[in-house]
Amino acid sequence: MMNTPTAQGSEAAVTSAAQAHSEIVSGQTKSVAASLPMRVAIIGAGHGGTALLDGLHQIGTVEIVGIADRNPSAPGLTRAHELNVPVYDRVADLIQHRDHHLVMDVTGDPTMESVLHEQVPVGTAILSGQASRLLWTLVQHESLLQAELLHAEKLAGIGSFAAGIAHDMNNPLQLILGLAENLIDETDLDAVHTQARDIIEAVKRTSAICRDLTSYSRRGSLNQDSLISINSKLDEALKIARYAVALQDIEIRKRYQPDVVVKGNPDELLHVFVNLITNAVQAMADQGTLTLETAVTTGATQVRVSDTGCGIPSELLDRIFEPFFTTKPPGSGTGLGLYNIKSVIHHMNGTIAVESQVGRGSTFTLTFPSGSASGERSARP
Repeated sequence: MMNTPTAQGSEAAVTSAAQAHSEIVSGQTKSVAASLPMRVAIIGAGHGGTALLDGLHQIGTVEIVGIADRNPSAPGLTRAHELNVPVYDRVADLIQHRDHHLVMDVTGDPTMESVLHEQVPVGTAILSGQASRLLWTLVQHESLLQAELLHAEKLAGIGSFAAGIAHDMNNPLQLILGLAENLIDETDLDAVHTQARDIIEAVKRTSAICRDLTSYSRRGSLNQDSLISINSKLDEALKIARYAVALQDIEIRKRYQPDVVVKGNPDELLHVFVNLITNAVQAMADQGTLTLETAVTTGATQVRVSDTGCGIPSELLDRIFEPFFTTKPPGSGTGLGLYNIKSVIHHMNGTIAVESQVGRGSTFTLTFPSGSASGERSARP
């Protein structure tokens, strides 16, 4: 149970919490997104600290400068290492830094509040007790809203798959119908067996379509992180994207470096790749070259999705990641695709950049920290 501060201290802490959350929420807008991030230190790495760590890490305008706990085996410390967040053995070493704006105490230790007020530098806000719980509730709520937004945008995008799905399912269904009609009058047993096998294969193709779409549309868990084979995930995204856009006249070039893996949520990363590939093909008006590249450099893993399409005007490049901004005609996009992509990439501790020339095409570059030297064979697709 968290310590409840005094009435005066609680009022000040709640005010700090409201101000902190206000800045976090407004950080989704362009004005605050261009400002320096809020630097936060977390005291306590138990279940509450771990959950707070995951929640704050998803917010682009928050930088977690470190986490500390007296228990070296606390679960939040392990999670911090995974997120490349600095870990401190001593609370004093973390809170005496002068480069953070907010210190959050989630230890539940009644003596910690007085320690913080004595050692935290002047000008740094402190949240503990019920005020800390309040801010965590707000952060958790916002994280859930972000997940719902991603899932809603994914489902909205599936609506654009309708024509491709109908075409891909109609072909095997027509084959099944024709073969079944032939079997009515067929007397040759060998011919019956051959046509029965063809029917089985056609049903398997139809089932594969349903399986791909069901897997893509499912709701992913916020903490479902694992090692992901980037090359395999790009190939899977190509299979899904063909339902939304015509790939027949698109030249696809794959420049994959072997054994490329990152750590993250496989479902969310698949959604990122499907969106980038779909956008690239739509920018080429169904004719051009789509290039998919993966590479591992010193300390980083990169993924590039390039097209030879219409390009993006330079005056719009600073706006394409804004929520609800789109250059597509009304009814052709939600305006949330690139916004959600950037949120997912940031949650994976990565970055996304774009280079574009009008009339020549665009290249989106995703950069992730190299979190594992494991090869592709040990990664999950």
